[in-house]
Amino acid sequence: MLTKRLIACFDVVNGRVTKAVRFQDNVDVAPAEELAGAMYGAQIDELIFYDIMASAEKRGIDIETVKKVGGRVFIPFTVGGGIKDLNDMYEALKAGAEKISVDSMAVRNPQIIADGAKAFGSQCVVLSTQVKRTEKMPSGYEVYIDGARTATGMDAIEWIKRGQELGAGEICLNSIDNDGTMAGYDLGLIKQAQAAVSIPLIASGGAGAPEHLTSLFKNTDAQAAIISSMLYSPRMSNNYTVWELKKYLTQNGVLVRPAKKTVRKATC
Repeated sequence: MLTKRLIACFDVVNGRVTKAVRFQDNVDVAPAEELAGAMYGAQIDELIFYDIMASAEKRGIDIETVKKVGGRVFIPFTVGGGIKDLNDMYEALKAGAEKISVDSMAVRNPQIIADGAKAFGSQCVVLSTQVKRTEKMPSGYEVYIDGARTATGMDAIEWIKRGQELGAGEICLNSIDNDGTMAGYDLGLIKQAQAAVSIPLIASGGAGAPEHLTSLFKNTDAQAAIISSMLYSPRMSNNYTVWELKKYLTQNGVLVRPAKKTVRKATC
């Protein structure tokens, strides 16, 4: 049985990690490379880095910050934001990324998924998608792009099915409605996704307490969970350590990679 993965997701603006609620009112947290080093020391399983303004500003990814972060972590490291073509993918991999996340550009040019999978292998291509509840779509969820600013008119479940067909090796599914609320994951969304695709699913949006993780892993087939707010959100009065979360999961029958006890907060 595969272990479940805990992932820290960095929403990066001008080289600094920020935290938002439903993609709005971003609050500054720390320099990306410093927080990356702290997360690595805290024994996080993986790290995802999103240059969240790159697509909206129509520019490439902040490759210098990617290099700084890549030099501080020795765990799976996914990079996204402003990835337009194979050359951008190659530059991010050369800078230290292990996987590439495509989002807005994949909607505009789905061929980038197939091109990336052919060039670097499906295991290197993560389809990240931001979705919002709506009665307009058959699944009840619509895909948004450009940092959740632009509605696409695309059904979320149909889109991830197409992403798998094109060669994506993993899906990161983020609920805009739950993002940053710390009220729990959208389990209905994840259950629909697991019925539609066979590749690994990363659940994102809503984690605020250890029981949200057990609920996710025991009630869905999600292989990984993004837990950023629980680790370093300024809006939480008392953040958790990775060790505390893994201990809780183990005690509740969820298989995770072991971690050693660390300090109370993994801050930089």
